[in-house]
Amino acid sequence: MFKRIWGYLKALFRGTAEKVMNPEVEIAQAIDESRRQDQALRNQAAKVIAHRAQLERRIEKTADDVGEAREMAKKALLRAEDARTGGDTEGMEKWTRAAQSLALKLQASENNLNGLKEQYEIAVNQSDSAKSAVEQNAMRLQELAAKRMEFLGRLQQAKTQEAVNKAVDSIGSTLDFDAPSLDRVEEKIEERVANAQANAGLREATPAGAEAELREAISLASADSKLEELKAELGLES
Repeated sequence: MFKRIWGYLKALFRGTAEKVMNPEVEIAQAIDESRRQDQALRNQAAKVIAHRAQLERRIEKTADDVGEAREMAKKALLRAEDARTGGDTEGMEKWTRAAQSLALKLQASENNLNGLKEQYEIAVNQSDSAKSAVEQNAMRLQELAAKRMEFLGRLQQAKTQEAVNKAVDSIGSTLDFDAPSLDRVEEKIEERVANAQANAGLREATPAGAEAELREAISLASADSKLEELKAELGLES
């Protein structure tokens, strides 16, 4: 039961952490980890390749030792044969022992050379595998770098769209709650026009309104008379 609860808590914490993690930080962490692994892989590959180079030098030196021991053993045998044919028993034994010693050295050198060659074959395969691993990891690192650029671009697009959405929501909220509707404006205008017309009608119905209307009529009549007078002066027909 405790394990189930602990597993649930870990899953919950992991899910919460993933929600609050910054995608840019996660991308940078992935790139840094890949670079660290790439450097570690390169260091290991360098050791493998260096080991192969060391084996090459040891094989070359051991091959020289084998050749030298072979030539020295041959010379010792020739001297032993010359001593035998010359009746020099002591010299023959001396050079025979020397030839035997050189033969033992030759055998040891050949065994060492064969062992080094076997190691070298393994080292060649390992170095080739190490180079291939480094190349593959380098390609993967380049792919991650390209993905990083792509992800950052998409992330920036998402941020821009979120900002636009927020601005649109803000505009909609302002229109809904702060600005009067066009219908309400039209209603207010019609109400004011109706009030003005009603006041005008009430004004004409009062004595003061009738007096004002009479004065307006007199003024219009005077204006018409003045126009006729001006036309007569100008010789214009009425």
